[in-house]
Order: sequence, then C-alpha cells, then structure tokens
Amino acid sequence: MKERLLQYLACPLCEGEIKPFSVTKEQAGEIIEGELECASCSRRFPVVRGIPRFVEAREIEPDKAATAEKFGWSWQHFNHHRPDYAQQFLGWLAPVRTEFFAGKVILEGGCGKGRHTQLAAGWGARDVVSFDLSDAVETAFTATRELPNAHIIQADIYHLPLRRVFDYAFSVGVLHHLPDPRGGFVALAAKVKPGGHISAWVYGAENNQWITRLVDPLRKNITSRIGPRLLLHLSKLPTALVYAISKTIYGPLNRSPRGRRCARHLFYNDYLNSISVFDWREHHSIVFDHLIAPTAFYIPREEFEEWWRDIGASDVVIGWHNQNSWRGFGKIG
Repeated sequence: MKERLLQYLACPLCEGEIKPFSVTKEQAGEIIEGELECASCSRRFPVVRGIPRFVEAREIEPDKAATAEKFGWSWQHFNHHRPDYAQQFLGWLAPVRTEFFAGKVILEGGCGKGRHTQLAAGWGARDVVSFDLSDAVETAFTATRELPNAHIIQADIYHLPLRRVFDYAFSVGVLHHLPDPRGGFVALAAKVKPGGHISAWVYGAENNQWITRLVDPLRKNITSRIGPRLLLHLSKLPTALVYAISKTIYGPLNRSPRGRRCARHLFYNDYLNSISVFDWREHHSIVFDHLIAPTAFYIPREEFEEWWRDIGASDVVIGWHNQNSWRGFGKIG
C-alpha cells in the first residue's frame, strides 16, 4: 500500500480519517503487512500482502460472496493481458478518450485482474484507486504494483472506504453482476465530486432475449453451481463453437465491404465480429465468465436512463454498444 493512498481513504462506517496503526512489514516505502485505523471510531482494517482490506466475510451477503468467489477465481486464472484491451476499453467508455484521464483522480468500480487500472494509470491519471470485492485484487495488485499512481483495495461497492474526491469514476462489466445494480451505481457516483464525471457499461436487455430465455436458466440452475475447475473444462465445448464461428464466419465477412453487407443480417453480428480479433484464451474467458456468474442482470435502456436521473447527472450520453449492451457517461451535479 502506497502512502499517498491515505488521502483518498475514509472509514466505511463513520467516514472518519484513516491512518496507519501498525506496520509489521514494509518494502520500498510501501506497507505490505499491518493495520489501518479510523481516527474517529477506532475501527481497524488489515493490510495483507500490500492490499488494504475493508471487508470481512461475515459482513458479506451470500449472493455477493458467491459472485466475488467465482469471479475472483476466474480473474486469477485468466490473468493474461492483450494489447487490444485498450481499444476494447475505450469502446465501453465512449465518448471518453485517452486524453480525458490526464491529471485526474480516478475511481474504478470492480478492477478484476487490473487491466483497466493499468490503462488508466498509463494514460496520465494523477492517481487511480481501484477496488474489488473478490480475491482478484491479488492479481490486480501484482499487475499494477510498479505503477506509482495505481492503488488496489479490497472493498464492497455498497460500503466504500473512500472520500468524495474523485474526478472520474467508471465501472465496466461489474454493475450487472451485483444484487442491486442501480444501488451499486449510485454508491459509486457518490464518491465523485461535483463537476466530475462517471461512466458505466452494462448488459442490455434488448437483443439479449435469447440469453435470458435459454442461457440464463442454464447458468442459474447448473453452470454457476459447478466448481470452477470443472466448469473451466466443460466450458471449452461452447467456447469452441463461439471461436469457430467468430473466426471463420463473422470476422472474415466483416473485413470486406461486400461481406459486411451480408454479415449485418447475421445473428449477433456486431458482438461476434468484435470478439473475432481475440485468441482462444480470450474467447474461453468470455464464455467462462458468462457461465460462472451466480448473478447477472440485463438492463433495459429505460431503466439505465433512470439511473442517471437518480444521481442528478447532466450532459448524459447513453449509447448502444455492439447492439447488445449499454454504455453511459455523465457529469455529476
């Protein structure tokens, strides 16, 4: 834990100032093992393997704990990084571009393996504070440890140990896996200072009826209850199908003007074309994540628009992404 992180922390119970209480292991000026303490209520929070921990197992609801456990395993296994992640990330955040990050204090809601933390830090953010409820923070910390402006904490989005000091917050692919997606979005927005901005990307209800009718019952009742190691192997079969059609049909067709005219009539063309650039491991990660999640919501545009009204956002831009998901960007009043 880097010392400069302290300026952004606040007690999740009373919002008091967080200070170091004890340090049992320090390395290169960072706290690796120790405890933090709230100056107001004296609640203590451990720092374990360099990561401040603001959650306790007994405080986490069963559905959130199950989701965190499954995705934590997934991100620790699929811990690879790809150069095309940057373009994918910007697609989820549009109209935000790389220059928007420069000089800003950034909050990331759900960091997974830390790939977006790395990008935001590399694009000139003053500081990026990223959190996750799951054990994926271990992978994210390892991936970002050498970046002086990147910070990883383990925390619950509904009880964030942070001050309202952030210039920009974003959450990609996380909110729709929460038991209360809207509540998570409001909690994240509450940490952005007036005049700051927030982005969110979520699964859309529109054009995903085939998933909610066919795949969701399978996920809820069977695959999310299978152990991750076994599911890792079982998921190779649907991955092979997705990989084959994206690589041999959707990708090739969309690379020529004549082919694009035909491809636009194909089922799920925008999405399957978008992932056709990825290798087998990334396809496997995508399929595995869809099958392992205990909780997943598909948000209608009308409901997504209400989220932005809930936080009093202005200059809101909501866009369709790959014809199957929603991305939004707005200014906090």
